[in-house]
Amino acid sequence: MEEKRFVRPGLKLPWLVVLAAAAVAARPAVAEPSLAPTGAFLQVGIAEDTSAATVGLTWRWSRQWVLGPGVVSGYWAAAISGWRYQAASGEGYSSLGQLSFTPVVRYTLAGGNAPWFIEGGIGATYTNKVYVTEGRAFSTRFNFGDQIAIGAVFGPAREYEVSLRFEHFSNADIELPNPGQNFIQLRLSLPLP
Repeated sequence: MEEKRFVRPGLKLPWLVVLAAAAVAARPAVAEPSLAPTGAFLQVGIAEDTSAATVGLTWRWSRQWVLGPGVVSGYWAAAISGWRYQAASGEGYSSLGQLSFTPVVRYTLAGGNAPWFIEGGIGATYTNKVYVTEGRAFSTRFNFGDQIAIGAVFGPAREYEVSLRFEHFSNADIELPNPGQNFIQLRLSLPLP
């Protein structure tokens, strides 16, 4: 015996439209890549006979990776710094400007939810003149900037960060002399809308 179906002919098309609309709405939105920075920072630091002030922008990476009990994430950092130091002649102070660009990798415990983090990075820097003091003389304006930091997040939505950083600048023996300079830096970071 042949089975009969009781389908109203006018109902197929509206259901197909509703199902298609639901499928489109259920698709995850694909974020368009943005060149807009996600954060900004202010930083001050000291080294032997030198002080530095820095402003910068950050671009958070969209990917994160689970590693043990924590999460690895990161960001790109671009900054402008001013260094003030005792002039080589011993008469007064001199200054220079520095541009830098650094990829930074961060590790946060508790699945990324801990208030503390550690991070580090190696980037490129360029100064408007060669750094020369009484006791130290760089040979190049291009240098590398290595950094390691420990920091904490705070605020109502954990949107602010403070970190204590150790930074080393040198040219990796591209040209000699290459004495390098070490800074202790304090950074305050905040999100951008």
